[in-house]
Amino acid sequence: MQITQKDRELLALLAENARTPVASLAKRLSLSRTTVQARLDRLEREGVITGYGVRLSDAYQSGLVRAHILITIAPKALPQVTAALERIRAVTALHSVSGSFDLIAMIAAPSISELDVFIDEIGALDGVERTLSSIILSTRIAR
Repeated sequence: MQITQKDRELLALLAENARTPVASLAKRLSLSRTTVQARLDRLEREGVITGYGVRLSDAYQSGLVRAHILITIAPKALPQVTAALERIRAVTALHSVSGSFDLIAMIAAPSISELDVFIDEIGALDGVERTLSSIILSTRIAR
C-alpha cells in the first residue's frame, strides 16, 4: 500500500472532521473533487480507512472520569481476558504492551464511584493476576 503526502494530509483533515464534504477537502488540498473522491475510495478499498466515527466534544469528555488500567494476566489467558474486557462498556481501548504488564485498558465512566466499580470488575476477571490504575487528570495533547 502506497501512502502519499497528499493521502496523509487527507487523513489528517478527516481526523479533524470526518464529515467534511469532499468538495471542502478538495479545496483545502488544492485537488479536484474527483481526485479526492478517488483517493478516499482507494484508501477505503486498501483498508487504510476502515470507518468513520463519532468524535466526542471536549465538554462531554471533560465530564467523564478516565483511567489507564495496567493489567498482568495469567499465561495463556489473553483470549479470555480480551473477550471479557470487550464486554465491559467502560473499556474504550485495549493495548498489548511490553514490560511488566501485558495490557493497558483505557476506561471512562461518568463518576469516580462508577470508575471504581469498573476497576474492581476488571481486577476480578478470571485470568487477571494484577492491576495498577492511573486516573487521568487532564489531557495535554490529543490528536
